[in-house]
Amino acid sequence: MEAAVIDAGTQLLKAGTAVPDQAPPMIIPSQMKRMVEDGTSGDNNESVFEDVTVDPVVRGYIRDWDAMEDLLQYVLYTGLGWEEGNEGQVLFTDPLCTPKAVREQLVQLMFEKFNVSGFYASEQAVLSLYAVGRISGCTVDIGHGKIDIAPVLEGAVQHIASRRFEIGGVDLTKLLAQELSKSNLLVNLNASDAEMLKVKYSCCAEDELAYEKILRSSDTEEHTLPDGQVIRIGREKYTIGEALFQPSILGIEALGIVEQLVRSISTVSSENHRQLLENTVLCGGITSMPGFEDRFQKEASLCSSAIRPSLVKPPEYMPDKLTEYSAWVGGAILAKVVFPQNQHVTKGDYDETGPSIVHRKCF
Repeated sequence: MEAAVIDAGTQLLKAGTAVPDQAPPMIIPSQMKRMVEDGTSGDNNESVFEDVTVDPVVRGYIRDWDAMEDLLQYVLYTGLGWEEGNEGQVLFTDPLCTPKAVREQLVQLMFEKFNVSGFYASEQAVLSLYAVGRISGCTVDIGHGKIDIAPVLEGAVQHIASRRFEIGGVDLTKLLAQELSKSNLLVNLNASDAEMLKVKYSCCAEDELAYEKILRSSDTEEHTLPDGQVIRIGREKYTIGEALFQPSILGIEALGIVEQLVRSISTVSSENHRQLLENTVLCGGITSMPGFEDRFQKEASLCSSAIRPSLVKPPEYMPDKLTEYSAWVGGAILAKVVFPQNQHVTKGDYDETGPSIVHRKCF
């Protein structure tokens, strides 16, 4: 049985068996609904239940372990067809700077609750580079709950130079909702509608001057929401991309994403600057918005570094929309190596050493 590969993000969980040249067969929301008693009684004194939204993963890290266990139970046994008593091996992707306690709790969960026969975890930045055929480079990963910038040399993340920002797609969705509410005063826009509008309409201006021109004059179009309300959207759709290059739009005093990348790499030994900057990989669904890649390249050509960042194109044989699940694809590639070569954490390793074994064998 092929190893399972799981990439649990803030918004989406990607899972499947380790087949590197295909998209993950399972892409499902990470968010769950839990039925809880609301403390009141209905007819015949029966308890009344209500749906409560549960987020197992917050800003990239697992926060609700009970919910994550329930989610993995569904993914592994229902989604991937595991059978109790015949569990296989599993590889997880690790977000940048995952706390040691989280890694240990995950390996403990997998061996003690799911009885896996083998476990491995690797950092998302490394895996995203594997997906495009690189072992050195720099990833710019814009997730739903965080942005990670991680230089990688010979398959090892340079943690001292890496940068993590606790802003992401969820914050851009809120920004879009705020902007649309200003121009559509009579429309009641909920979070799920705003997320859908972000995915459908968000785009990026050619440069800062073009964005300023759009703010002064921009065509609008109408969109009918699921509840029948009609909303007009125009210049607001450009705000999503612009906020990544001008974080002040989000109320954050920080440099834009390209300058942050250059600053990150400048802290690595200068002999590695070219190798890192010329192998830059964009990750996350947001980076596939129209105009984002061109804007990134234009900002790169204007940045203060003597060596300009250059984006790596995915190989033609890789699945479409690779930026949305490159860490999962890289995990599938790695699983084909670590498990056959017995580089993973075995049940014997875990029983002998305990959860801390994950730091020695998974790096």
